[in-house]
Amino acid sequence: MHSFAIRFIKMSLRANFPISESSYQGGTSDGYCYQCCFAGATLEHCLAMIREFLKEEGFGELPLPKDAAELKMFRIPNRNRQILMFEDNGYVHNPIKILFPNDPRKTKMLVLEIFNENAPNHLLRFHRRLWD
Repeated sequence: MHSFAIRFIKMSLRANFPISESSYQGGTSDGYCYQCCFAGATLEHCLAMIREFLKEEGFGELPLPKDAAELKMFRIPNRNRQILMFEDNGYVHNPIKILFPNDPRKTKMLVLEIFNENAPNHLLRFHRRLWD
């Protein structure tokens, strides 16, 4: 008699992108973009959580800012909300965006957006050239 070990294989977000109107690991998905907020004791802590999340979800090879100080260099210094409507306020590297919240009081929070690389017109959606 043979015994078999049952293994539960966790599918990564990259391999199995969440469908529209679904939630996953505290974030939400519209089928094209997954969005999740990370809050911590410091901005460095938030970035570390995002780095680990991306690694677990199949995005570990993407270049990321080396630390919070480098990440802050991607922040748009202008407080004009009209500009922020048209620009990504943070680090952008296809298929991810690490964004600063629109509320300047939320200094210890980051918003992670991951775009579905297999979706039709992926690059147009990522660069905000196409909306459904």
